[in-house]
Amino acid sequence: MMPDSTLVDRVVASPHHDARRNGATPEILLLHYTGMVSGEAALRRLSGAEGEVSSHYLVEEDGRIFQLVPEARRAWHAGVSWWRGRDDVNSRSIGIEIVNPGHEHGYRAFPSAQLAAVIKLCRDCVARWSIAPQSVLAHSDVAPTRKEDPGELFPWDQLFAAGVGHWTEPAKATGGRFLAMGDSGQPVEAYQGLLAAYGYFQDISGTFDEATRFNTLAFQRHFRPSRVDGIADMGTITTLHRLLTSLPSIL
Repeated sequence: MMPDSTLVDRVVASPHHDARRNGATPEILLLHYTGMVSGEAALRRLSGAEGEVSSHYLVEEDGRIFQLVPEARRAWHAGVSWWRGRDDVNSRSIGIEIVNPGHEHGYRAFPSAQLAAVIKLCRDCVARWSIAPQSVLAHSDVAPTRKEDPGELFPWDQLFAAGVGHWTEPAKATGGRFLAMGDSGQPVEAYQGLLAAYGYFQDISGTFDEATRFNTLAFQRHFRPSRVDGIADMGTITTLHRLLTSLPSIL
């Protein structure tokens, strides 16, 4: 297996991949954290005979980049997932696993050497596949009821400053009027419409239910990480509206 990127330090071939379905090509760049106690353990799981999970790349804390699956193939990193009206995110994405113990094993900030490598790799993938800024996503965006990664400590603003992804300055978390579990009515319906317009799997029911709360948590982790509570305060809603209005093709 030859590396797809000149940035790759080492190829560790994983057996866990198959053909991309229905002629799909990468249009999403999906970022994860490994959520395991060490990078070595994560690499073994992603490339070992057992496990049936993989990604195209893994980035160690010291900045080393491993390629596990050819980009032309469908890696098994997203699981049951959905974005912007379509499922099978695996078939239309490139997956990058970023070594970090995650929320279950001592979640911590991402080292500068690692972030520099992630940014370079993201820039390379986005350029070669013409991936749109709004399609550089977190695992939690496409599977909000199951996943939290790469989490609220991941600096999406640094990626954006380097030309990767979609971002706006987050509006401050505020008091005052907000939407939360059990609320219903037109304001909830309008908020759900904004989530759905951005790409989240969101029914527009007018009732702030568990699915709406999980989508709110995912959105906050990615775009308004100063307060991740699943409550749609005006800071959350304003940030979401700013993102949408910066993409005329969506709103």
